[in-house]
Amino acid sequence: MSDDRAYWERHARRYDRSTRFLGRPLPRALALAAAAVRGRGDVLELAAGTGAFTAAIAPEVGALIATDYAQAMVDALAARVRAAGLTNVTCAKADLYELPYPASRFDAVVAANVLHLVPDLPAALASVRRVLRPDGVLIAPTYLHRGTVTAAVLSRVMAITGFPGHRRFDAAGLAAALAAAGFTVVAAETIPGPLPIGHVVAAVG
Repeated sequence: MSDDRAYWERHARRYDRSTRFLGRPLPRALALAAAAVRGRGDVLELAAGTGAFTAAIAPEVGALIATDYAQAMVDALAARVRAAGLTNVTCAKADLYELPYPASRFDAVVAANVLHLVPDLPAALASVRRVLRPDGVLIAPTYLHRGTVTAAVLSRVMAITGFPGHRRFDAAGLAAALAAAGFTVVAAETIPGPLPIGHVVAAVG
């Protein structure tokens, strides 16, 4: 098991508590994500964690497959889905780099607060593009660890504690990374907070 995956397996039970300090941008991020997928038929969620975004987007779509690569996260996610009675959600363990779904399968992919965590960002985004339909969209709310001076300092402190981040975005850097992977940013908003969240919607091509 990779060190990154082991970190998330260990932290699944206390993940929600640990994010409360960083949670100020989340209500707006959840609302924007829900609006971005509204009316979409088949949606894939990557790195769903304990299901905060899952609960927000599921009522807006036809069917949602919510995935994470850490089994402890999938277990917590499934419990939340059952408790909320979200009957259109399937929970599954899946690796972002090796998604077990056919090409052009989904109308939208939601990848919330994960792009700064993946070791190989081009490969991750190529995997996302593969499963999106030609008219599909990627919704990628992402913590901006370089969004402000405060965020940069906080990010360094988190790194000392073992947080497995692999890059620090500001809003422009996030948009540039998506463009380099062949996406076109169609909507963007920076949501303020201790770590701001860059909400981005990007189209294929």
